[in-house]
Amino acid sequence: MPAAITARSITKSFAAGQRALDSVSMTVDTGEVLVVMGPSGSGKSTLIRTFNGLETIDDGEIEVLGLRLTSDADPRQIQRIRRRVGMVFQQFNLFPHLTILDNITLAPIRVQNQTRSDAEQQAMALLAQMGIVEQAGKYPAQLSGGQQQRVAIARALALKPDVMLFDEPTSALDPERVKEVLDAMRLLANQGMTMIVVTHELGFAREVADRVLFMDNGTVVESSDPETFFSAAKEERSRRFLSQIH
Repeated sequence: MPAAITARSITKSFAAGQRALDSVSMTVDTGEVLVVMGPSGSGKSTLIRTFNGLETIDDGEIEVLGLRLTSDADPRQIQRIRRRVGMVFQQFNLFPHLTILDNITLAPIRVQNQTRSDAEQQAMALLAQMGIVEQAGKYPAQLSGGQQQRVAIARALALKPDVMLFDEPTSALDPERVKEVLDAMRLLANQGMTMIVVTHELGFAREVADRVLFMDNGTVVESSDPETFFSAAKEERSRRFLSQIH
């Protein structure tokens, strides 16, 4: 089975010559859960944002589900990829004036031309899967942060993506709300969803990840299975990072 995502020597620089990605090459297999870790500013969020065209690359190429992205990618190609790659951000980005149900059904109706009844039936099933079906008629401000993030996951899943990207999905949550979001993500992993997760949640990475990618200064320092990474990391930089966050 071909890889879901392949990056070949991709680079990305921001203003003042800061190189966020420095010739990064990596792959994500279909059905794999890849956790990306690293200190602040290491390039991990920039990396996953290139996988759906939210960040453009300066050089190299990315293949996402057989679709090619380069520095001059056609906007239509980016749209094709975004229809198949869901993303969940630190902030929930829900529409405050829409109910939870309407937040989830908006894209399937507008983008995929689903009927309202089909979209609502699917949305209710996703809310049930996330454990918050009783919140369907409420507005985002009436929900806790953890509930809102689970709505954001359900909204991303409503477009039936082949790959899910998570950019520090629990970093804006109160500690007691983190578990409910991680449990929802565990459920997706157990269902075989291809997932790339930027997180500092060590327990989640140990338990759910198939592989941990450690980044620093825009480069991939280490790529290991969780047991190796957390108990016997190969690189000194990885070990130093782990000693600081344990």
